[in-house]
Amino acid sequence: MVVHSAAERVLAGLDPEQRSAVTAPAGPVCILAGAGTGKTRAVTSRIAHRALTGDISARHVLAVTFTARAAAEMRSRLAVLGVPGVQARTFHAAALRQVRYFAPRLLEGRAMPELLDSKVRVVTLAAAKVGLRADRAAARDLAGEIEWAKSSLVEPGEYVVAAAKALRETPYEPAKVADVFAAYERLKRGNGVIDFEDMLRAAVWGIEEHADVAEQVRGQYRHLVVDEYQDVNPLQQRLLDAWLGGRDDLTVVGDASQTIYSFTGATSSYLVDFPRRYRGATVVRLVRDYRSTPQVVGLANAVISQARGAEARLRLELHGQRPPGPEPDLRIFTDEPAEANAVAARCRALIDGGTPAREIAVLFRTNAQSEAYEKALTEAAVPYVVQGAERFFERPEVRQAMIALRAATRSIPGETPLPAAVVEGLAAVGWAPDAPPAGGAARERWEALAALVQLAEEYAATPEVVPIGEAVAIERPVTLGDFNEELARRAAQQHVPTVEGVTLASLHSAKGLEWDAVFLVGLAEGTLPTTYAKTPEQVEEERRLLYVGITRAREWLWLSYATARSPGGRARRPSRFLPQLDRSGGGERAGAGAARRTERRRAQVVSCRICGATLLAGADRKLGRCPTCPSDLDEELYERLHEWRQRVAGAQKVPAYVVFTDATLTALAERKPGRTEELIAIAGIGPRKLGLYGDTVLALVAGAGVDDVCPQKSFEI
Repeated sequence: MVVHSAAERVLAGLDPEQRSAVTAPAGPVCILAGAGTGKTRAVTSRIAHRALTGDISARHVLAVTFTARAAAEMRSRLAVLGVPGVQARTFHAAALRQVRYFAPRLLEGRAMPELLDSKVRVVTLAAAKVGLRADRAAARDLAGEIEWAKSSLVEPGEYVVAAAKALRETPYEPAKVADVFAAYERLKRGNGVIDFEDMLRAAVWGIEEHADVAEQVRGQYRHLVVDEYQDVNPLQQRLLDAWLGGRDDLTVVGDASQTIYSFTGATSSYLVDFPRRYRGATVVRLVRDYRSTPQVVGLANAVISQARGAEARLRLELHGQRPPGPEPDLRIFTDEPAEANAVAARCRALIDGGTPAREIAVLFRTNAQSEAYEKALTEAAVPYVVQGAERFFERPEVRQAMIALRAATRSIPGETPLPAAVVEGLAAVGWAPDAPPAGGAARERWEALAALVQLAEEYAATPEVVPIGEAVAIERPVTLGDFNEELARRAAQQHVPTVEGVTLASLHSAKGLEWDAVFLVGLAEGTLPTTYAKTPEQVEEERRLLYVGITRAREWLWLSYATARSPGGRARRPSRFLPQLDRSGGGERAGAGAARRTERRRAQVVSCRICGATLLAGADRKLGRCPTCPSDLDEELYERLHEWRQRVAGAQKVPAYVVFTDATLTALAERKPGRTEELIAIAGIGPRKLGLYGDTVLALVAGAGVDDVCPQKSFEI
């Protein structure tokens, strides 16, 4: 009875679609979850409900996702639901724990190879071996190309053909990249180290080639859950297949419209093909958006509604559930410095108005755009943090801290609680948990190291579950060594801890995050979509990037672009993905005041008067409502307007639509304007038609008959 009531509590408050996902029968389940639709709640509630009803045992569940933050949130929610013991890990973390556990058996007593926390150093050496002088930027590009190949199950000898088929933009001639790839593999083997892709392959090899390992892993993990399934790459899918071993108790969650990592090897094909691979699979669509206002949701729907290609087949139309909020703010600037300064000023105003800096984000297509905003925010005295592991983990104080924490594993007792061990280890670099120093570089340094302490506290709250035999597991506290491995994974996955300040981030690194206020900047052709997007598939991925950016905003959204990169520079067009709104101010004009007028120019955004969503189609904007919202048409008034239009058109010997279109008549009969101001607010009624027909239309709306305003005899010939 207690278990039954606990299971019922899990279902409380779920919407109908979430409840369908939670109560779906055992077997293959695909949850198509739009942005902000509560996918984490749905999937954790499904696990908890199955466990509390006795359908499954929590310790037999393996839930995998792509970031340590998402995995920690899963574990936290499951604990609150009364179901601890579920293994919720990233693919890499789950694989590492299995490889480490089975290493004595698989390696026949040899030590497990050291795990590289970054490919760049070894890639640089490999490039030199084949006669290439690669600076740090080039080495990162080569490392990314090697990571794509290994994630796509491509060997060095296959790289040239595979890169050509995938239309890769290679940093060097493909044959040279293949040479670097081969040299990189030789250097790793010679130094006795492995990278993250090797670790995933080792986990696959352990299961596929060792029946006893496969039996134990599959006995432990009988029910699998995969979050962000649209981001799985071929290597991760092969590991998932190895875990499953032909079974089908699999729940996947994903959104094809958020497929934005194909350059890393990720593919939405596994999500798109799931119902074909698993015949009879349960498919549930979550479309109620609880994150964003209807205005933001309407804009997101408008952008993604134009999508084409395989992912578009699974496109979801979101329905905003929050109260109406402010309209998206669309602005045009003369150049990028003016755009950055305006964004910084607005950030300052938001913070002064009470919005926490951590709840504001400035999102851009490429990391190179960050510099202008860093400069503008600094001049406006706005604190900021650059999202992305390269910037955070490459800061000198963070590198020194990670070295100190690795050294501390030799001097700090293993039973020391993790947060205390991290604080003690950071003492070696001069950090103390006192009040932070005053602003400036010293404050930024203190905040960066404080973020590591906070991360340790979060990590310590989730003890590791270790299999010790068939269907048996125990918990053990995480250690400083575990935490150091977690930091290495985060550095490799570009997953940084939270630091106070306005977030500057690329659209890619913003995936999975959300803020109260979001600035989407640089929305010009050549930047979004990038000039490198040449195929239809690549262009569609750029569209999805904008969609992801829009759906990061809870309440306040700014979209902008500059007509030139620098003052007096070559003109450029707005992104093709932006809705074709009626921008006030017209086109560019010659004259000294044109630049100032352009900066002040704002888009005229129209909202549905019923649900508050942003209206983008011309007919919808004229009616002032979504086509799916209920009409409040006054049919008697519509008939009078229709008859009046026919008389006027006949007298003028013009088609009826020249007087007013059907959509304008419908808008008049729905909105029933009582004043001139309300009349001209209806699209299609400009100054000329206001002068010709304004008084007559207002009289008809007020109740006058057609014969009163338009006597039949006045139209006799």
